[in-house]
Amino acid sequence: MKHASAVVHAATLHKPHVVTHSWQDFMDTNVSGTLVLLKAAISAGVPEFHIREHHERVRVIAEPRRLRASDLGNRRVSGEAKEHLRGEQVMAENLCELAHKEHRLPVMVLRTSRFFPEDDDSPEVSRQYETANTQANELLYRRVDIEDAISAIMRALERAADIGFSRFIVSATSPFKRDDLSMLGHDAPSVVRRMFPEVEATYAMRDWKFFPKIDRVYVNDRARRELGWTPKYDFAYVLKCLRANQDFRSSLAREVGSKGYHDRAFADGPYPIA
Repeated sequence: MKHASAVVHAATLHKPHVVTHSWQDFMDTNVSGTLVLLKAAISAGVPEFHIREHHERVRVIAEPRRLRASDLGNRRVSGEAKEHLRGEQVMAENLCELAHKEHRLPVMVLRTSRFFPEDDDSPEVSRQYETANTQANELLYRRVDIEDAISAIMRALERAADIGFSRFIVSATSPFKRDDLSMLGHDAPSVVRRMFPEVEATYAMRDWKFFPKIDRVYVNDRARRELGWTPKYDFAYVLKCLRANQDFRSSLAREVGSKGYHDRAFADGPYPIA
């Protein structure tokens, strides 16, 4: 930590590791690991600390009467494991907030939406949608391009000293509002077509389709307002690129590619889910 101007903490075990790692591994990495870094940063006098948490841990707006236990983040992971993961998030964030209150360490918690390039972990989704189609759909409500994720971190680095402590959702700007939630829960394509009249023809050219339902929407309003963050890659950008027959991913997303989650391959997807 000596001479460091800031700490960006992005090391975590999350959904891809539930089957292959123990709960103790999760506690050691996500909670104890965060505490170790906080203490080291405080001891070395590092000016600011940033923690980037995994996307699947936060639900921002959802239609309450449609929520089920299976909606709470980690698909095909047991309810007990879900609560364990949610508990770790709370513990890690509370440690960060305590570090700020007791030591005046500026801490920015960035709850980052999914940005990885792998195929969807659900075999059902992978069978029905090609990867680009899935990820284009996700930019409506729960995905962020890695270039935008990095720009959010850079804005947080600039604003940390003034803000002190806060939590931010880092996700592509969604076009949806609370009034859309009920319809999204049972007929998402109708909402999308209403907002983007050209989308049906654009998708039809590629034999793409929408998800029939959307059960959550990640909202980045606070990050845009308080960090002055301006994400570039949203669903409108997707349509612009598709009309021009261009890749809607940033050059950084294409260059980074897949780093993988494990040191071995699995037959049924990028990581085991059961």
